[in-house]
Amino acid sequence: MLDARGGVPCVIHWGADLGELDDLALAALADAVVPAVPPSSVDVPLRFSLWPGLAEGWSGRPALAGHRQGVPAPALRLVALGDSWVRAKSADDSLELTTELELTPEGVLRIRHRLTNLGDTDFELSGLNMLLPIPEQASELLDFTGLWAHEREPQRGSLRHGVWSRESRHGRPGHDDAFLMMAGEPGFGFRRGRVWATHLAWSGDKQIWAERSALGYGALGAGELLEPGEIRLGPGDSYETPWLIAVFSDSGIDGLSDRLHPWIRSRSPLRLPRPVVLNTWEAVYFDHDFSVLGRLVDAAASVGVERFVLDDGWFTGRRDDKRALGDWYVDSSVWPDGLHPLISRVVSAGMEFGLWVEPEMISPDSDLARAHPSWMLDSSLTWRWQRVLDLNNPDAFAFVRDRLAALLSEYPIAYLKWDHNRDVLTPGATHRQTHALYRLLSELRASFPNVEIESCASGGARIDLGILDLVDRFWTSDTNDPLDRQKIQRWTSVLIPPEYLGGHLGAGAAHVTGRSSALGFRLATALFGSAGIEWNLNAASPSELAVIAEWIAEYKRLRPLLHTGVVVRADAADPANEVHGVVSQDRSSAVFALVALGTPRSALPPPVRFPGLDPNRVYTVRPIGTPPKMVQDAAPAWLSVGSVTLPGRVLSELGLPSPLLAPEQAILLSVDAS
Repeated sequence: MLDARGGVPCVIHWGADLGELDDLALAALADAVVPAVPPSSVDVPLRFSLWPGLAEGWSGRPALAGHRQGVPAPALRLVALGDSWVRAKSADDSLELTTELELTPEGVLRIRHRLTNLGDTDFELSGLNMLLPIPEQASELLDFTGLWAHEREPQRGSLRHGVWSRESRHGRPGHDDAFLMMAGEPGFGFRRGRVWATHLAWSGDKQIWAERSALGYGALGAGELLEPGEIRLGPGDSYETPWLIAVFSDSGIDGLSDRLHPWIRSRSPLRLPRPVVLNTWEAVYFDHDFSVLGRLVDAAASVGVERFVLDDGWFTGRRDDKRALGDWYVDSSVWPDGLHPLISRVVSAGMEFGLWVEPEMISPDSDLARAHPSWMLDSSLTWRWQRVLDLNNPDAFAFVRDRLAALLSEYPIAYLKWDHNRDVLTPGATHRQTHALYRLLSELRASFPNVEIESCASGGARIDLGILDLVDRFWTSDTNDPLDRQKIQRWTSVLIPPEYLGGHLGAGAAHVTGRSSALGFRLATALFGSAGIEWNLNAASPSELAVIAEWIAEYKRLRPLLHTGVVVRADAADPANEVHGVVSQDRSSAVFALVALGTPRSALPPPVRFPGLDPNRVYTVRPIGTPPKMVQDAAPAWLSVGSVTLPGRVLSELGLPSPLLAPEQAILLSVDAS
């Protein structure tokens, strides 16, 4: 809600719905919320604008920073106002700023700026950010950090006077991406408290922050993180920011998802149902033997897999991860007849075929690097023995685009797993590299609209709403260890609906951690998302294959619910036990998981409560899937009988006695209305 009467568009309110207000009421509200003038301050009331800066008395981090030949950017004044945009010019008419605003039917607010240089000399832009005010009640912060294979680690703290700033200089969001910054009432949880949250829809370097001023204002802000000299606007040139995505909830973190998920589903619709995937990486690694892969194809088809993805190792000279990136030709020494025999076997078995690529990278030890050394971005450091291909170079861009197009034209490839296994460590390259990536993806999608693309960045280092416009799936993390995956998926799905998040069944001993886990725990973890397998099924026993086939059949039965429903999470009274689930839009059915992450604090854990049900309907709760290991002399009475039928209000508020799961076990529960 804006008040533009004073020459600067001031933000009156961002938060809870205030109901219908006519023009008279809006004017009265705008007048009523003008603050007092405190001692030792500017002599007019300090109000928070869409582009706060020193000219309005705002001494916090500004919206616009830059200079023209050493002279800082002048103040902005409002010149025009539309239904979904605001336009301003600098006092000397040398700069024009247009701000777009959209409030979607789901309650998601989007904001972005476009700055145009109207002067006759260059303007060097240092930063152009979007800021929104937050009230004093929003005094506790939650954002995220992480490492490779340990993404989306939540961290919380108080918002005091000053700035809590998270900056990414990875050339991608990174494993430690702040992801979604939340400011809420102290103690806010999944189902309780008011929360204000922001996300920057951008796949390059960025800054996102929260600030509380001693002057009384608080703010959430974000923008692209620009290196000195990275954006120099010549006369007539423009710079457009990424979209800031802002969401308010008065019902905790789940309330954020309740707005974000339907909005994402409406603007980036997926082909449903999501196919069950088998990826070959942790099954065979670089051992691309046709006889081994052929047996794997047969095993995958026998358990119900629908998409078979050949991972790294198929192209010329790629026998390990130290060479050959960029040489995107099928290796004739491994595949003398190309990929046709394997794809024919896959398609004949009733599955789609997918292929792994890493188009943004180049190995110094490659034919491409030897032929075109200038195509590598300047950096003395290799990372996983690879460098970054300069996609801003027109010849390098055309080569990658054309090689991928040739592969997609020759072979019936339905899916590309698009990887990005290192940071971009070249100063000033990230902006142009990210835009070139977006253009490359856009051109390929236009030419091959039926090919789906997965965004993988050494796991979950590039999961954002900027690239989601151009991809169909995210690889959530390189770890398939279910204990780690439980938390990674729990927090990633706050922003991203589960059907966009790949979750795979790995081997009994996890590739990344070496930790062993029960088959049932692995299956229950991989169920909630875009499910797949990353395990050599040739090594599985007949009984394991039978269980996997049953699991896939159950997943296929449940995926209409899992991939369209409302994600819910219970606030954990004991951190050893977590409850999450998906409730259908009409609240007629649901599936929940009770997960034992460790040893509970007491012999009898708190009851299992089922959030999101209709309080006035009656539901039957029953276990499904592979039975977990229990540590109990007798099961709760309702579980011993096999089911229980109770009103939704009882199941949500009182809950059911918890079965005593062994650590690292999960039980799946179906909940169906009578």
